[in-house]
Amino acid sequence: MDPQAGREGLTVPEPVNVAAKFALFDDAWNPRIVAELNGQQVKVARLRGEFVWHHHEHEDELFWVIRGTLRLRFRDRDVLLQEGEFQVVPRGVEHLPVAETEEVWAVLFEPASTLNTGDVRGERTRETLERL
Repeated sequence: MDPQAGREGLTVPEPVNVAAKFALFDDAWNPRIVAELNGQQVKVARLRGEFVWHHHEHEDELFWVIRGTLRLRFRDRDVLLQEGEFQVVPRGVEHLPVAETEEVWAVLFEPASTLNTGDVRGERTRETLERL
């Protein structure tokens, strides 16, 4: 039996090397999908500078900092995330991600329906995401 084969012939995917995925692109604020599970997507994104104030009406969002320092601004407070830390932003909560270091590598966990700019449409909106 194939050691990679799962139940009913399903194949177990290969492990994801996060650093190798980040090496495949250099642009900022353009998340890429690296995995999917249970209707959720795991995305990687390079962040530079300030994003846009926005919220996601129906989706929670998780920011996990791999490299750098990320400030998540909320209307009532700021949260500073260091490497290895993550923050869940509940649906409906307005937030503004800001890279505090020259660049931040972030892993995002969110439902597949999540638009990167939430309720705001503009030049940073990505309707279709690349899969790495």
